[in-house]
Formats: sequence, C-alpha cells, structure tokens
Amino acid sequence: MENSKIILLAEDNPKDAELMFLALEGSNIDIVHVKDGAEALDYLYYGGRFNERDQGKPTVIFLDLKMPKLDGLQVVKQVRADENLKTIPIVMLTSSREEKDLAESYNLGANAYVVKPVTFDKFIETIKQIGIFWALINEAPI
Repeated sequence: MENSKIILLAEDNPKDAELMFLALEGSNIDIVHVKDGAEALDYLYYGGRFNERDQGKPTVIFLDLKMPKLDGLQVVKQVRADENLKTIPIVMLTSSREEKDLAESYNLGANAYVVKPVTFDKFIETIKQIGIFWALINEAPI
C-alpha cells in the first residue's frame, strides 16, 4: 500500500461523501471515508477501528469544516502540530463562505479552501479536479 494514493475524507454528510467516490471513480485513488474529526485522527494515529490498518500516511486530507465530535479546524491544528504528519496537504471542503472560516483555515495551515458547489455536475467536476491534482499530480514530501 506504500505506493497507493490515499485520500482521507472527513465528511459527515453521506451524500457529499458518495459524490466524492463517484467523482474519483476509476482514478486509481483510494478514499478512506470517516464521518468526523475524531475518526480522522483515529485513522492518522492508528486508533479505534484503524488500529490494524496498513502503515503509511494519506496523500492528502479532505476535511469538512463543520463536523460532529471534532471539527475540521481542530484536525488541521493537530495535524500541523505533529512532526510526522505536518507535511500532508489539507484541503478544506466546506459549504461555509464565511471570511473567518477561510482565514482561520489558512492560518492553521490548510493548503486549500474549497467551497462546495451547489449543483451536482459542478460538485463532481470540482472534486475530480482537486482530487486528481492533490493525489496524483502534486509531489509532497514523504
């Protein structure tokens, strides 16, 4: 699994998660879907149901901003504070257009802030483009 391209998707809306899978179908990118920030950290730190997962980091993390248990900003803060994880690209994927959310995301270390498009086709195309860029085109440190 070391050469696999993995997107860690933290998204509490099952329909948005399903669209992510649909958009990246056939792109040779594996998506690990978690439903909140706490599960995202479990995945990154081999906790909970991920305690026996294959070793390795995701190629990129897609985070919804507003999630139960632990929100996306708290996850960004923890990932950026961890020496082993801080180089993983983080894309905030949210419906929030609030300036404070945008500013705080970048201040904490997010690499991109994408507002979820309203239409189905635009959402699929946006996810496809950013997913392929961050998981297949971008060269990130290991």
